[in-house]
Amino acid sequence: MTNLIKIGNSMGIRIPKAYIEKMKLQDSKISFEIVQDGLLLKPIPINKRENWEEKIKLALKINQKDNDEFLNLDLDFEGWE
Repeated sequence: MTNLIKIGNSMGIRIPKAYIEKMKLQDSKISFEIVQDGLLLKPIPINKRENWEEKIKLALKINQKDNDEFLNLDLDFEGWE
């Protein structure tokens, strides 16, 4: 059992940790639906590849910056043979 709690201008519920773990709700989005006897909460399946394109572009951009900094180093090659 749980109680409604005020969250800003809305109301929320606290779900006990044991229920969260049993239903594998941690780190997931949740859909809810009004049913005849109450409220049905269901985890929304996570698309593991969601936002991959943006993440790859960001990684390439960061990597390019590192490469540019490395290639622009003023290295002293004198004495290397």
